[in-house]
Amino acid sequence: MSYEEGRSGYRHSGYKPVEPGKEYDVEVAELSRKGDGIARVQGFVVFVRGGKPGQRLRVRIASLGERFAVAEIV
Repeated sequence: MSYEEGRSGYRHSGYKPVEPGKEYDVEVAELSRKGDGIARVQGFVVFVRGGKPGQRLRVRIASLGERFAVAEIV
């Protein structure tokens, strides 16, 4: 894995542990300002549309950015 330590813990530097179209089991930890769930896969942020804190969900990655992914509940 290629992570760099940044001010707020670890910062992403190229490695992405998720791929568009693939499914992952996640636990939503908190809500974003827009109301989407926030989960992590190996520390990589995944916004889950419609996810609520405490939910364990199977999600599919819909889009992938440099610092985060957006997923939909399967």
